[in-house]
Amino acid sequence: MGLSIGIVGLPNVGKSSTFNALTKAQNAQSANYPFCTIEPNKAVVEVPDARLHHIAKIINPEKILHSMVEFVDIAGLVKGASKGEGLGNQFLANIKETDVILHLVRCFDDENITHVEGSIDPIRDVEIIDLELILADLATLQKRIEKLARQAKADKEAKAMLELAEALQKHLEEGKPVRNFEKQDNEEFYLLNRELRFLSNKEVIFGANVSEDDLAGDNTYVTRLKEYAQKNGCEIIKLCAKLEEDMVSMSDEEKKEFLESMGCSESGLEQIIRTGFYKLGLISYFTAGVKEVRSWTIKKGDSAPVAAGVIHKDFEKGFIRAETIAYDDFIKYGGEAKCKEAGVLRIEGKDYIVQDGDIMHFRFNV
Repeated sequence: MGLSIGIVGLPNVGKSSTFNALTKAQNAQSANYPFCTIEPNKAVVEVPDARLHHIAKIINPEKILHSMVEFVDIAGLVKGASKGEGLGNQFLANIKETDVILHLVRCFDDENITHVEGSIDPIRDVEIIDLELILADLATLQKRIEKLARQAKADKEAKAMLELAEALQKHLEEGKPVRNFEKQDNEEFYLLNRELRFLSNKEVIFGANVSEDDLAGDNTYVTRLKEYAQKNGCEIIKLCAKLEEDMVSMSDEEKKEFLESMGCSESGLEQIIRTGFYKLGLISYFTAGVKEVRSWTIKKGDSAPVAAGVIHKDFEKGFIRAETIAYDDFIKYGGEAKCKEAGVLRIEGKDYIVQDGDIMHFRFNV
Protein backbone atom coordinates (compact mmCIF):
# COMPACT_ATOMS: atom_id res chain seq x y z
CA MET A 1 0.00 0.00 0.00
CA GLY A 2 1.47 3.32 -1.06
CA LEU A 3 0.80 6.95 -0.33
CA SER A 4 0.79 9.60 -3.04
CA ILE A 5 1.07 13.29 -2.12
CA GLY A 6 0.53 15.95 -4.76
CA ILE A 7 2.33 19.28 -4.25
CA VAL A 8 0.13 22.14 -5.47
CA GLY A 9 0.04 25.91 -5.22
CA LEU A 10 0.32 29.06 -7.28
CA PRO A 11 3.47 29.54 -9.39
CA ASN A 12 6.65 30.54 -7.53
CA VAL A 13 5.61 29.50 -4.02
CA GLY A 14 8.41 26.95 -3.52
CA LYS A 15 6.91 23.73 -4.94
CA SER A 16 9.92 22.68 -6.98
CA SER A 17 12.39 23.51 -4.20
CA THR A 18 10.27 21.42 -1.85
CA PHE A 19 10.18 18.57 -4.35
CA ASN A 20 13.96 18.71 -4.77
CA ALA A 21 14.41 18.38 -1.03
CA LEU A 22 11.89 15.56 -0.73
CA THR A 23 13.45 13.43 -3.42
CA LYS A 24 17.03 14.26 -2.40
CA ALA A 25 17.70 15.05 -6.02
CA GLN A 26 17.90 18.34 -7.86
CA ASN A 27 15.66 17.12 -10.66
CA ALA A 28 12.68 19.43 -10.43
CA GLN A 29 13.65 22.62 -12.22
CA SER A 30 13.33 25.73 -10.10
CA ALA A 31 12.91 28.91 -12.09
CA ASN A 32 11.49 32.33 -11.41
CA TYR A 33 8.67 32.26 -13.93
CA PRO A 34 5.24 30.58 -14.12
CA PHE A 35 4.77 27.13 -15.69
CA CYS A 36 8.44 26.12 -15.53
CA THR A 37 7.15 22.68 -14.50
CA ILE A 38 5.16 21.37 -17.46
CA GLU A 39 5.18 17.61 -16.95
CA PRO A 40 4.54 16.39 -13.40
CA ASN A 41 7.64 15.21 -11.62
CA LYS A 42 7.18 11.98 -9.70
CA ALA A 43 9.50 10.34 -7.25
CA VAL A 44 9.23 7.61 -4.64
CA VAL A 45 11.03 8.43 -1.40
CA GLU A 46 11.50 6.79 1.98
CA VAL A 47 9.17 7.44 4.88
CA PRO A 48 11.46 8.47 7.77
CA ASP A 49 10.99 6.20 10.79
CA ALA A 50 13.64 6.14 13.53
CA ARG A 51 12.20 2.89 14.89
CA LEU A 52 13.70 0.98 11.97
CA HIS A 53 17.21 2.04 12.97
CA HIS A 54 16.63 1.17 16.63
CA ILE A 55 15.51 -2.32 15.60
CA ALA A 56 18.51 -2.62 13.27
CA LYS A 57 20.94 -1.81 16.11
CA ILE A 58 19.75 -4.98 17.83
CA ILE A 59 19.63 -7.27 14.77
CA ASN A 60 22.41 -5.81 12.59
CA PRO A 61 20.68 -6.71 9.30
CA GLU A 62 22.20 -6.59 5.83
CA LYS A 63 19.78 -3.82 4.82
CA ILE A 64 17.02 -1.55 6.07
CA LEU A 65 13.93 -0.97 3.93
CA HIS A 66 11.53 1.89 4.70
CA SER A 67 7.92 2.30 3.67
CA MET A 68 7.69 4.48 0.58
CA VAL A 69 5.70 7.54 -0.43
CA GLU A 70 5.27 9.03 -3.90
CA PHE A 71 5.45 12.77 -4.34
CA VAL A 72 4.09 14.48 -7.42
CA ASP A 73 5.29 18.01 -8.19
CA ILE A 74 2.33 19.54 -10.04
CA ALA A 75 2.88 22.74 -11.99
CA GLY A 76 1.48 25.99 -10.63
CA LEU A 77 -2.26 26.51 -10.90
CA VAL A 78 -3.75 29.92 -11.73
CA LYS A 79 -7.21 31.48 -11.88
CA GLY A 80 -9.24 29.75 -14.56
CA ALA A 81 -7.37 26.43 -14.29
CA SER A 82 -10.70 24.59 -14.12
CA LYS A 83 -11.50 26.06 -17.56
CA GLY A 84 -8.10 25.19 -19.00
CA GLU A 85 -6.20 28.39 -18.20
CA GLY A 86 -2.44 27.95 -17.85
CA LEU A 87 -2.46 24.23 -18.72
CA GLY A 88 -5.00 23.78 -15.94
CA ASN A 89 -6.90 20.74 -17.22
CA GLN A 90 -3.75 18.64 -17.37
CA PHE A 91 -2.66 19.60 -13.86
CA LEU A 92 -6.09 19.06 -12.33
CA ALA A 93 -6.06 15.55 -13.78
CA ASN A 94 -2.70 14.95 -12.11
CA ILE A 95 -4.12 15.99 -8.73
CA LYS A 96 -6.93 13.45 -9.15
CA GLU A 97 -4.39 10.61 -9.02
CA THR A 98 -2.99 11.60 -5.60
CA ASP A 99 -4.21 10.67 -2.10
CA VAL A 100 -3.28 13.83 -0.21
CA ILE A 101 -2.76 17.41 -1.34
CA LEU A 102 0.23 19.33 0.01
CA HIS A 103 -0.78 22.92 -0.64
CA LEU A 104 2.35 25.11 -0.58
CA VAL A 105 1.55 28.69 0.38
CA ARG A 106 4.04 31.54 0.21
CA CYS A 107 4.37 33.25 3.59
CA PHE A 108 7.41 35.46 3.04
CA ASP A 109 8.28 38.73 1.31
CA ASP A 110 10.96 38.82 -1.39
CA GLU A 111 10.86 41.48 -4.10
CA ASN A 112 13.22 39.37 -6.22
CA ILE A 113 10.71 36.51 -6.56
CA THR A 114 7.69 37.23 -8.74
CA HIS A 115 4.22 36.54 -7.35
CA VAL A 116 1.67 35.74 -10.02
CA GLU A 117 -0.98 37.82 -8.22
CA GLY A 118 1.36 40.75 -7.62
CA SER A 119 1.33 40.67 -3.79
CA ILE A 120 1.65 38.27 -0.82
CA ASP A 121 -1.72 37.19 0.60
CA PRO A 122 -1.83 33.54 1.75
CA ILE A 123 -5.59 33.37 2.29
CA ARG A 124 -6.31 34.80 -1.17
CA ASP A 125 -3.84 32.33 -2.67
CA VAL A 126 -5.44 29.38 -0.87
CA GLU A 127 -8.91 30.42 -1.96
CA ILE A 128 -7.80 30.69 -5.60
CA ILE A 129 -6.66 27.06 -5.59
CA ASP A 130 -9.66 25.86 -3.55
CA LEU A 131 -12.08 27.54 -5.95
CA GLU A 132 -10.44 25.96 -8.98
CA LEU A 133 -10.75 22.51 -7.41
CA ILE A 134 -14.39 23.17 -6.53
CA LEU A 135 -15.17 24.39 -10.05
CA ALA A 136 -13.47 21.36 -11.55
CA ASP A 137 -15.55 19.08 -9.31
CA LEU A 138 -18.69 20.98 -10.25
CA ALA A 139 -18.03 20.53 -13.97
CA THR A 140 -17.43 16.79 -13.49
CA LEU A 141 -20.55 16.42 -11.35
CA GLN A 142 -22.80 18.28 -13.81
CA LYS A 143 -21.87 15.83 -16.57
CA ARG A 144 -22.77 12.93 -14.27
CA ILE A 145 -26.08 14.57 -13.33
CA GLU A 146 -27.07 14.81 -16.99
CA LYS A 147 -26.59 11.06 -17.36
CA LEU A 148 -28.34 10.28 -14.07
CA ALA A 149 -31.35 12.40 -15.07
CA ARG A 150 -31.92 10.11 -18.04
CA GLN A 151 -31.41 6.93 -16.02
CA ALA A 152 -33.61 8.04 -13.12
CA LYS A 153 -36.77 7.82 -15.21
CA ALA A 154 -36.69 4.02 -15.01
CA ASP A 155 -34.18 3.25 -12.24
CA LYS A 156 -34.85 3.81 -8.51
CA GLU A 157 -31.17 3.55 -7.62
CA ALA A 158 -30.30 6.16 -10.24
CA LYS A 159 -33.05 8.40 -8.84
CA ALA A 160 -31.56 8.20 -5.33
CA MET A 161 -28.12 8.93 -6.76
CA LEU A 162 -29.50 11.88 -8.70
CA GLU A 163 -31.01 13.41 -5.57
CA LEU A 164 -27.69 13.12 -3.77
CA ALA A 165 -25.79 14.53 -6.75
CA GLU A 166 -28.11 17.53 -7.01
CA ALA A 167 -27.68 18.25 -3.29
CA LEU A 168 -23.91 18.09 -3.76
CA GLN A 169 -24.17 20.35 -6.82
CA LYS A 170 -25.92 23.00 -4.73
CA HIS A 171 -23.22 22.64 -2.07
CA LEU A 172 -20.46 23.20 -4.62
CA GLU A 173 -22.27 26.13 -6.22
CA GLU A 174 -22.08 27.84 -2.81
CA GLY A 175 -18.29 27.64 -3.07
CA LYS A 176 -17.93 24.87 -0.49
CA PRO A 177 -15.53 21.93 -0.98
CA VAL A 178 -16.81 18.38 -1.18
CA ARG A 179 -15.00 17.49 2.06
CA ASN A 180 -17.51 19.68 3.96
CA PHE A 181 -20.58 18.04 2.41
CA GLU A 182 -22.97 16.90 5.16
CA LYS A 183 -24.09 13.66 3.48
CA GLN A 184 -20.66 11.98 3.27
CA ASP A 185 -21.96 8.90 5.13
CA ASN A 186 -24.56 8.29 2.44
CA GLU A 187 -24.05 5.14 0.32
CA GLU A 188 -24.81 7.13 -2.84
CA PHE A 189 -22.08 9.61 -1.96
CA TYR A 190 -19.57 6.80 -1.46
CA LEU A 191 -20.34 5.40 -4.90
CA LEU A 192 -20.30 8.82 -6.55
CA ASN A 193 -16.98 9.79 -4.97
CA ARG A 194 -15.42 6.46 -5.90
CA GLU A 195 -16.41 7.07 -9.51
CA LEU A 196 -15.57 10.77 -9.84
CA ARG A 197 -12.73 11.09 -7.26
CA PHE A 198 -13.60 14.63 -6.24
CA LEU A 199 -10.58 16.91 -5.98
CA SER A 200 -11.97 19.05 -3.18
CA ASN A 201 -12.65 15.95 -1.07
CA LYS A 202 -8.98 15.10 -0.67
CA GLU A 203 -7.16 15.59 2.61
CA VAL A 204 -5.14 18.83 2.60
CA ILE A 205 -1.92 19.71 4.38
CA PHE A 206 -0.93 23.37 4.16
CA GLY A 207 2.80 23.96 3.85
CA ALA A 208 3.56 27.48 5.04
CA ASN A 209 6.76 28.35 3.17
CA VAL A 210 8.61 30.94 5.24
CA SER A 211 12.02 32.60 5.23
CA GLU A 212 14.78 31.26 7.48
CA ASP A 213 14.26 34.18 9.85
CA ASP A 214 10.62 33.21 10.44
CA LEU A 215 11.18 29.54 11.32
CA ALA A 216 11.52 30.27 15.03
CA GLY A 217 8.31 32.31 15.29
CA ASP A 218 5.16 32.94 13.28
CA ASN A 219 4.88 36.01 11.08
CA THR A 220 1.52 37.59 10.26
CA TYR A 221 1.10 35.48 7.13
CA VAL A 222 1.57 32.22 9.05
CA THR A 223 -0.75 33.30 11.84
CA ARG A 224 -3.54 34.01 9.36
CA LEU A 225 -2.96 30.72 7.55
CA LYS A 226 -3.06 28.76 10.83
CA GLU A 227 -6.40 30.36 11.69
CA TYR A 228 -7.74 29.47 8.23
CA ALA A 229 -6.47 25.87 8.49
CA GLN A 230 -8.02 25.36 11.91
CA LYS A 231 -11.35 26.76 10.72
CA ASN A 232 -11.36 24.37 7.75
CA GLY A 233 -10.12 21.26 9.56
CA CYS A 234 -6.76 21.11 7.75
CA GLU A 235 -3.26 20.47 9.04
CA ILE A 236 -0.54 23.09 8.64
CA ILE A 237 3.23 22.63 8.73
CA LYS A 238 5.75 25.46 8.60
CA LEU A 239 8.89 24.99 6.54
CA CYS A 240 11.54 26.91 4.68
CA ALA A 241 11.71 25.26 1.26
CA LYS A 242 15.11 26.81 0.50
CA LEU A 243 16.64 25.46 3.71
CA GLU A 244 15.04 22.05 3.15
CA GLU A 245 16.67 21.99 -0.27
CA ASP A 246 20.02 23.06 1.19
CA MET A 247 19.87 20.16 3.68
CA VAL A 248 19.92 17.69 0.78
CA SER A 249 23.72 17.92 0.60
CA MET A 250 24.22 17.47 4.36
CA SER A 251 25.14 14.18 6.03
CA ASP A 252 22.64 12.75 8.51
CA GLU A 253 24.75 14.00 11.39
CA GLU A 254 25.11 17.49 9.91
CA LYS A 255 21.39 17.62 9.25
CA LYS A 256 20.63 16.59 12.84
CA GLU A 257 22.93 19.26 14.24
CA PHE A 258 21.49 21.88 11.90
CA LEU A 259 17.90 21.08 12.90
CA GLU A 260 18.82 21.17 16.59
CA SER A 261 20.41 24.60 16.10
CA MET A 262 17.06 25.73 14.66
CA GLY A 263 15.19 24.27 17.63
CA CYS A 264 13.67 21.45 15.53
CA SER A 265 13.64 17.69 16.09
CA GLU A 266 12.69 16.88 12.50
CA SER A 267 12.48 18.71 9.19
CA GLY A 268 9.28 20.20 7.87
CA LEU A 269 9.27 17.62 5.09
CA GLU A 270 9.50 14.73 7.55
CA GLN A 271 6.53 16.25 9.36
CA ILE A 272 4.62 16.38 6.06
CA ILE A 273 5.15 12.67 5.37
CA ARG A 274 4.17 11.72 8.93
CA THR A 275 1.09 13.94 8.76
CA GLY A 276 0.14 12.45 5.39
CA PHE A 277 0.19 8.98 6.95
CA TYR A 278 -1.93 10.20 9.84
CA LYS A 279 -4.48 11.96 7.63
CA LEU A 280 -5.05 8.78 5.60
CA GLY A 281 -5.22 6.52 8.63
CA LEU A 282 -2.04 4.63 7.74
CA ILE A 283 0.29 2.86 10.16
CA SER A 284 3.47 0.78 9.87
CA TYR A 285 4.39 -2.67 11.10
CA PHE A 286 7.83 -4.28 10.83
CA THR A 287 9.45 -7.53 9.81
CA ALA A 288 12.90 -8.07 11.27
CA GLY A 289 15.63 -10.57 10.37
CA VAL A 290 19.33 -10.77 9.58
CA LYS A 291 18.62 -10.26 5.86
CA GLU A 292 16.55 -7.11 6.32
CA VAL A 293 14.58 -4.95 8.69
CA ARG A 294 11.58 -3.64 6.82
CA SER A 295 8.58 -1.36 7.32
CA TRP A 296 5.20 -2.19 5.76
CA THR A 297 2.29 0.23 5.34
CA ILE A 298 -1.28 -0.77 6.21
CA LYS A 299 -4.53 0.91 7.17
CA LYS A 300 -5.22 1.44 10.86
CA GLY A 301 -7.69 -1.29 11.85
CA ASP A 302 -6.37 -3.90 9.40
CA SER A 303 -6.30 -7.49 10.66
CA ALA A 304 -3.23 -9.72 10.75
CA PRO A 305 -4.16 -11.62 7.54
CA VAL A 306 -4.64 -8.33 5.65
CA ALA A 307 -1.26 -7.12 6.92
CA ALA A 308 0.32 -10.37 5.78
CA GLY A 309 -1.25 -9.87 2.35
CA VAL A 310 0.71 -6.65 1.91
CA ILE A 311 3.86 -8.77 1.76
CA HIS A 312 2.31 -11.38 -0.56
CA LYS A 313 -1.29 -12.29 -1.34
CA ASP A 314 -0.52 -15.96 -0.62
CA PHE A 315 0.33 -14.99 2.96
CA GLU A 316 -3.22 -13.68 3.43
CA LYS A 317 -4.89 -16.67 1.76
CA GLY A 318 -2.94 -19.24 3.75
CA PHE A 319 -2.65 -17.29 7.01
CA ILE A 320 -2.27 -19.46 10.13
CA ARG A 321 -0.94 -17.12 12.82
CA ALA A 322 1.27 -14.12 13.47
CA GLU A 323 4.09 -14.15 15.99
CA THR A 324 3.92 -10.60 17.30
CA ILE A 325 6.08 -8.39 19.51
CA ALA A 326 5.23 -4.79 20.39
CA TYR A 327 7.97 -2.38 19.33
CA ASP A 328 8.53 -1.08 22.87
CA ASP A 329 8.95 -4.65 24.17
CA PHE A 330 11.38 -5.52 21.36
CA ILE A 331 13.59 -2.58 22.27
CA LYS A 332 13.21 -3.04 26.03
CA TYR A 333 14.23 -6.72 26.03
CA GLY A 334 16.70 -6.55 23.16
CA GLY A 335 15.38 -8.78 20.42
CA GLU A 336 13.11 -11.71 19.64
CA ALA A 337 14.86 -14.40 21.71
CA LYS A 338 14.81 -12.32 24.89
CA CYS A 339 11.19 -11.32 24.23
CA LYS A 340 10.30 -15.03 24.14
CA GLU A 341 12.07 -15.56 27.44
CA ALA A 342 10.17 -12.61 28.95
CA GLY A 343 6.86 -13.95 27.67
CA VAL A 344 6.01 -10.87 25.61
CA LEU A 345 6.03 -12.59 22.21
CA ARG A 346 2.38 -13.23 21.41
CA ILE A 347 0.69 -15.68 19.04
CA GLU A 348 -2.11 -13.80 17.29
CA GLY A 349 -4.85 -15.23 15.07
CA LYS A 350 -7.00 -14.04 12.18
CA ASP A 351 -9.00 -11.57 14.28
CA TYR A 352 -5.99 -9.68 15.61
CA ILE A 353 -5.92 -5.97 14.73
CA VAL A 354 -2.37 -4.96 13.97
CA GLN A 355 -0.98 -2.09 16.05
CA ASP A 356 1.41 0.58 14.83
CA GLY A 357 4.99 -0.60 15.40
CA ASP A 358 4.21 -4.31 15.78
CA ILE A 359 7.09 -6.58 14.81
CA MET A 360 5.56 -9.60 13.10
CA HIS A 361 6.48 -12.98 11.69
CA PHE A 362 3.74 -14.77 9.75
CA ARG A 363 3.04 -18.49 9.53
CA PHE A 364 0.99 -19.62 6.57
CA ASN A 365 0.06 -22.59 4.37
CA VAL A 366 1.32 -22.53 0.79
